[in-house]
Amino acid sequence: MRWLSDVTVRHLRRVAEWPDLGETKYRLLDELGRGGMGAVYLAEDTVLGRPVALKVVATGAAGGGTAERLWNEARVLARLEHPGIVPVHDAGALPDGRIFYAMKRVDGRRLDELAPDLPRLERLRAFQRLCEPVAFAHARGVVHRDLKPENVMVGPFGEVLVMDWGVAKALGGADASGPPGRAAADSPAVRTSEGAVVGTPAYMAPEQASGSGAVGAAADVYALGGILHFLVTGKAPFDDAGAAARARDGGRAEPPAPRDVAPDVPPALEAIVLRAMALDPGDRYPSVEALAAEVGRFCGGERVLAHDEGLPARVRRFAARYQTPILIVAAYLVMRAVLLLYGRR
Repeated sequence: MRWLSDVTVRHLRRVAEWPDLGETKYRLLDELGRGGMGAVYLAEDTVLGRPVALKVVATGAAGGGTAERLWNEARVLARLEHPGIVPVHDAGALPDGRIFYAMKRVDGRRLDELAPDLPRLERLRAFQRLCEPVAFAHARGVVHRDLKPENVMVGPFGEVLVMDWGVAKALGGADASGPPGRAAADSPAVRTSEGAVVGTPAYMAPEQASGSGAVGAAADVYALGGILHFLVTGKAPFDDAGAAARARDGGRAEPPAPRDVAPDVPPALEAIVLRAMALDPGDRYPSVEALAAEVGRFCGGERVLAHDEGLPARVRRFAARYQTPILIVAAYLVMRAVLLLYGRR
């Protein structure tokens, strides 16, 4: 008897889990990625002749609300038409019974992979672009609840897209949907139960980590603060041990100050991070737009509202912001002094 190698067995197992697209308009090309809820495949829309990404519930994962969460994600994306949010083209059930939805194929790199290659100012500009689709979602009554660098894609032309809306929730009510034919408010399987904790511990707001159920837009502001922490220090706000400790104490652990992790972080930028990640939601920025505006003020050399700077720091900031005019004036004064000096001889 000839035994199959481990590599061959893994390949056969992976292919066996590929979805049945035989009665659909899609032709399977490759697997793009896999997560806890399902897998994403590269496929061709044979009617329109374009590549698409198919997100499909994993084999054996249809129970436990997974299918409902996939419907939730598809419907959330369908109602959020923004350049920073991947559009949905189609959704339904495959011949093998699994739920799927088709979306635009996204090219680019994840923010956590790209950030180390970018200068600080470019990272901050990407962060500002990231805030735009999140603010748009809040304006449409949706909170993401799982914002992290791994869920952000940066395209080849600098476009920033927020991915993975599977645990998104409608503000002031149940999650955004249920399976087709069922009203969202009448779909108990889709509701986030009291005490249930969803999200990523390293970036999760305290009220979200505690499972209190009182999770609103401020939780996304906190997570964006965590992403900003990562962008300026190169590390997540909490490592695995820190995330576990947060889970034990209901998420009340203070995030490490960015300058304790990376001493070269400017104090004003640290102040932005710490305000966004304040334990009390009322102490955070009142909106995603306010957080993005603060980052914009820092990038533009303006005074950051969260930072109480002294006179020396204010003078340095003024000099850095108006360096060229100051040099021109200084050169002019030097030339005038030289002319006056030689004019007296």
